[in-house]
Amino acid sequence: MEADYVVVGAGSGGTALAYRLAEAGKTVVMIEFGGSDAGPFIQMPGALSYPMNMGLYDWGYQSEPEPGLNGRVLATPRGKVVGGSSSINGMVYVRGHARDFDHWADQGADGWRYSDVLPYFKRQEHWHGGDDGAGSNVRGHDGPLHISRGPRDNPLFDAFVTAGQQAGYGYTPDYNGTRQEGFGPMEATIWKGRRWSVANAYLRPGQKAFGDRLRLVRGLAQRVVFDGSRATGVEIEHNGKIETVIARSEVILAASSINTPKLLMLSGIGPAAHLAEHGIDVRADRPGVGGNLQDHLEIYLQYAALKPITLYKYWNIWGKAWVGARWLFTKTGLGASNQFEACGFIRSDKGVEYPDIQYHFLPIAVRYDGKASAAGHGFQAHVGPMRAHSRGRVSLRSADPKDKPKIFFNYLGAPQDREDWRKVVRLSREIFEQPAMAEHVKYEIQPGPDVLSDDEIDAFVREHAESAYHPCGTARMGRRDDRDAVVDPEGRVIGVSGLRVADSSIFPRIPNGNLNGPSIMVGEKIADHILGRKLPAENTPPWVHPNWQNQQR
Repeated sequence: MEADYVVVGAGSGGTALAYRLAEAGKTVVMIEFGGSDAGPFIQMPGALSYPMNMGLYDWGYQSEPEPGLNGRVLATPRGKVVGGSSSINGMVYVRGHARDFDHWADQGADGWRYSDVLPYFKRQEHWHGGDDGAGSNVRGHDGPLHISRGPRDNPLFDAFVTAGQQAGYGYTPDYNGTRQEGFGPMEATIWKGRRWSVANAYLRPGQKAFGDRLRLVRGLAQRVVFDGSRATGVEIEHNGKIETVIARSEVILAASSINTPKLLMLSGIGPAAHLAEHGIDVRADRPGVGGNLQDHLEIYLQYAALKPITLYKYWNIWGKAWVGARWLFTKTGLGASNQFEACGFIRSDKGVEYPDIQYHFLPIAVRYDGKASAAGHGFQAHVGPMRAHSRGRVSLRSADPKDKPKIFFNYLGAPQDREDWRKVVRLSREIFEQPAMAEHVKYEIQPGPDVLSDDEIDAFVREHAESAYHPCGTARMGRRDDRDAVVDPEGRVIGVSGLRVADSSIFPRIPNGNLNGPSIMVGEKIADHILGRKLPAENTPPWVHPNWQNQQR
């Protein structure tokens, strides 16, 4: 089997890239180990807690014991299914702040400033925003990725947004537009009551439109095949047999920030000493492969509710059956939303130019594993710092492609991270003490009223912080003379030819928010680099607090 381009991974970046290549007349084979995304557990937005906890859809990765989190081992879900992690994630859509991408360029990712990436965000989007038209000039309106807002018919959503304003923060009608800072409605990759993954947005429409130019092959990628220093294909295990899928032009890895560095190392590209430990011949000594690992940590700031207006009334077998049945037959109701319908982005201190704390508000107190945190009505905000200083690494456990890699995030490894968390907890409590939320608060479930001092907050975070499931950065983009860079600004792997990366692995620094949107943008933009074309830059400056040097809000 052969094609012009072979793409490993049918997830966010790879599927967007494959679609654009096929659209341009190229033939593409996509290699995906996971199975079908059919069925209500994936397609129903309200069932989001299920697929990321199911071995059928998730690789089942875990971190190594994390010293900064009392030696805890954290789940690291990655999509093992058509659509990749866009088929198991929380569907929240965040581009990131404009300054995130300016910082990418400052770190050597030339051509990736906000003005450069904005046209690609717009190309991917089909935005169904508010009727106020806010930010419409910087949003896309005819792309394949439908982006919508929930009905926000639970009064707690408006109460949370109002409390943020009462605490001194502004209102943002569209945090993906020109102004991220503030509180307002949250957006999601949901359309007509269904999860709008890249499988629904790009893959199936592409297969229908382009036919055999876009083919999907099931198999476990073993290694990239080379002729000298040029990548010529990918070796896969398919139906118990080892086969090679030949790439006439290039191979593109888009297998996730965990599996992409693993596959690079299995193919002889990575830190030479580490490869030698596992008996792998070194093709290109790139010490940055697997390094620079970043993630967002978060806690659930939870409160018991005074009024029975939360989703807890549906948190029983009959309530879930009703929600599921209504969605199944009408694609409406609570099952048609991820319930993350209000959000906030704030700065942790004066002198911080743009937001570094994010809130997802949820009108029930429940964990990602689907277990209620308290017997009764409650609500919570998922909250955490956006720009951790700690860095971790993905490394090989062995040279066997079937072995899971070692994943060490080094959470809270930098002293500044612990200081940032203290600000997160204290600033968040201020918001819930405002009149709009105070009238709904019975008591604080967690961290709890006894968690007040620096030491007590540090201890709570070490014991209770969880991953927000945003790993990235493990094949960092930079200039070709940067020894720690893995790919150049066109996504080409440094030290070999015919091989690129097009997923969240290439992020130099983690963006401000959820990563699905930026990962799709990477696929869109790398496709244009391959095709030798470029959308014109758009210079639309973002809103930045006029006195950010001296005011926190």
